[in-house]
Amino acid sequence: MGKKNKGNKKGKGEAALVGLNATAKFAVLDVAGLTQTIATPVVSTSVQPAPASTKVKKTKESDIAAGSSNNANSAQSADVENAVLKYLSTSEATTIDDTFTWSTSQNIEHLQVVGAIKSLLVEAYVCTKDITNSFYNITAEGDMIISNGSQEMQVLKALCEVGDEGVTIPDLQSKIGKDVTKIGMGNCMKSKWIKKDGAKLVPIVKADDVKDEAQIALMALKEGGKVDDKVLNTLKRRKSIVPVTRKSYSVTRGPGYSETRVKKAADLTKEMLESGKWKETVFKSYNFKTLGEKVGGGYLHPLLKVRAEFRQILMEMGFNEMPTNKWVESSFWNFDTLFQPQSHPARDAHDTFFIKEPAETVSIPEDYYLRVKEMHEKGGSGSIGYRYDFKREEAMKNLLRTHTTAVSSQMLYKLANQKGGFTPQRYFSIDRVFRNESMDATHLCEFHQVEGLVADYNLSLGDLIGTIETFFKKIGITKMRFKPAFNPYTEPSMEIFGYHPDLKSWTELGNSGMFRPEMLAPMGLPKDVRVIAWGLSLERPTMIKYRIKNIRDLFGHKVEMARTRTAPIARYETVV
Repeated sequence: MGKKNKGNKKGKGEAALVGLNATAKFAVLDVAGLTQTIATPVVSTSVQPAPASTKVKKTKESDIAAGSSNNANSAQSADVENAVLKYLSTSEATTIDDTFTWSTSQNIEHLQVVGAIKSLLVEAYVCTKDITNSFYNITAEGDMIISNGSQEMQVLKALCEVGDEGVTIPDLQSKIGKDVTKIGMGNCMKSKWIKKDGAKLVPIVKADDVKDEAQIALMALKEGGKVDDKVLNTLKRRKSIVPVTRKSYSVTRGPGYSETRVKKAADLTKEMLESGKWKETVFKSYNFKTLGEKVGGGYLHPLLKVRAEFRQILMEMGFNEMPTNKWVESSFWNFDTLFQPQSHPARDAHDTFFIKEPAETVSIPEDYYLRVKEMHEKGGSGSIGYRYDFKREEAMKNLLRTHTTAVSSQMLYKLANQKGGFTPQRYFSIDRVFRNESMDATHLCEFHQVEGLVADYNLSLGDLIGTIETFFKKIGITKMRFKPAFNPYTEPSMEIFGYHPDLKSWTELGNSGMFRPEMLAPMGLPKDVRVIAWGLSLERPTMIKYRIKNIRDLFGHKVEMARTRTAPIARYETVV
């Protein structure tokens, strides 16, 4: 709305523009010339302050024609700005009461005037107040009613011409049209102007005895008369009128007003300094307190934040981090060294991702392999073993590691065979593991495992429980339970449960146990050395920490980048 007018000229099928205020008094806007406004505008009296500086969005010219068009638009905009400033120069009290009517009187499109005023507002040449005017457009349907009468009046007149004999619906449709008949017949029945006599429609009243309220109301609107709200709602339902809102401004001189606009320089150049022109040049204001553009650097993922906190806690407890950067392991290190039989279901393809190329590992320690093979087949250290034929080809298969315990077994083997013999150690790792599982809200094919182990002389189950409780207390979990469980390579084994304050229930946190002698003996560790170990996923405590219900919102292709930017630092209060 507001353009001078090509679009506002009323022609066939176009709308007449009607003014509206809160008291439902209407006045027609001269559609052809747009020369008067009788409707009272709703004015917002807040003065818009001029900002200290603005950013100008630069657009790349696609071709010479586009550049010429831009130049023409810039020149036209400057002409409109000059017209506004010149008009305000008459006196200090001069104002533009309404930019819409002013643009019409100056033969300028309203949108161009608004653009020029907003540009002048930036440098405080002008001050503005918002004006909001509400109007009704009389639609093509409304124009037809004004010209021909409402559909119900057309139906009544057609029936009155025939008289009491009545007219059938098909005959009426052929006379005044199907659409007019359909709408008009229903309204006539509702108003009890006509009745149905068999297959014919018969008038009850004469056309001269009733008023065409729809036509009268629309003509009143067009002539600036008052119309009842109930009638307005009826006309809107009939789609005879549509409400529209026009925004414009009242304009006064601003604190930086001058009759002509001086283009302010943005930069101090070498040429200005050499010529001395900088002394006379007007520069744009600089806001030295404003912040610069936000740096688009990287952000740590919530998992990495929790990982960093866990690493800090474990290092404070005296643990050393194991090298876990090798995701592909052999079945020997991932399963066999842990005294897990080659027929175990976890070694099936539906639970483990096996590597196609290279399908087998290059080498493994041969002497250690033979000791592991003998332990599986015949047993030792008080065990009878699994009593099956241990196969080398099965042990040599490559796979994506299913747990970081594959790294733990290698570290214990090195610890047992290092120069100077065994020395007690504490190890931990936090890294990815892979399992061929069905994905849902709490399971993925890959996740992060937190694992810790302590190798020392004569350790007991009490040492394991104490170490686990110390770690979990440091991450804020104080209520804990332990439940007996089974693992192929630990005995005794325990599941770890923690009380979830939000869910108000006990939640499984991880697994733990003491490595079996059948696992430790082939490594060459002293007989009185015991290894306690425990592990949990990194995702579960992270989901609890950040209140994330679906693991796919935390890790994977569905993760929102905005969450990564806004996730707070993971900090767990140490509970004494």
